[in-house]
Amino acid sequence: MHSIIVVPGGGSCPGDQFHLAPGETLSFGRHDHSGLTITHDGVSRDAGQITAVEAHWTLSNLSGTQTYVVENPEGAGEHVKVAPGRLDAPIPFEFSRVVLPAGGDLISFDVWAPRHDYAERPGPLAGPPTASAFPLDRDKRYFQVLVALCATRLRGEPHAPLPTAEELTAMLRPNWASVSCTSVQWNIDYLSVKLRLKPAPDTVAADGATRLNGRKERLVSLALRFDLVREDDLALLKEGAGR
Repeated sequence: MHSIIVVPGGGSCPGDQFHLAPGETLSFGRHDHSGLTITHDGVSRDAGQITAVEAHWTLSNLSGTQTYVVENPEGAGEHVKVAPGRLDAPIPFEFSRVVLPAGGDLISFDVWAPRHDYAERPGPLAGPPTASAFPLDRDKRYFQVLVALCATRLRGEPHAPLPTAEELTAMLRPNWASVSCTSVQWNIDYLSVKLRLKPAPDTVAADGATRLNGRKERLVSLALRFDLVREDDLALLKEGAGR
């Protein structure tokens, strides 16, 4: 059974896709007639190779000069860089976009790994429960503030500037009529304490106060890195959602 599907750029037709079983490889490059041919003068003749490995895959970069980037289209900027000459770099994403620099262009194709496996959750064991690393209550106002902080990046703009307090207030007002910049600030302070964020050296002002922008950036980075908020949580910002 195949575990990896390679989808050329614009190749929505199943006949254009490459299906790989575990252990099988697919090479790609400008003159690769036996694999994925990329007709662009800026792509190496033998640019790289994909190998299926059960529920994930590896990428070998056979270019001598170009770094390849594998993006997670669902990961708010999450990506893996594969240096020139690197062999068998493991790629963990279920949906991936391989981006190749080619002259002044960026050439891409997709790789799907639909056989991602997850352990079955065992029944309750005797003894005290494991403490939660990030104890967040999705019904609380602070969680709505966290979602609003991450909203732009969750929508696929990983380098977008974070919203200001005024913009956060506008996003939250449809479901929180009494929201104000002060209440937003209070919730950001509370999240910083709840998630145990220690002030980084470059986020502390001369008077010892932590700068708001530094805290927001670290909150968003932590939330997206550990999936504390997901794209589905954006529904909390829609009018009529929440409480």
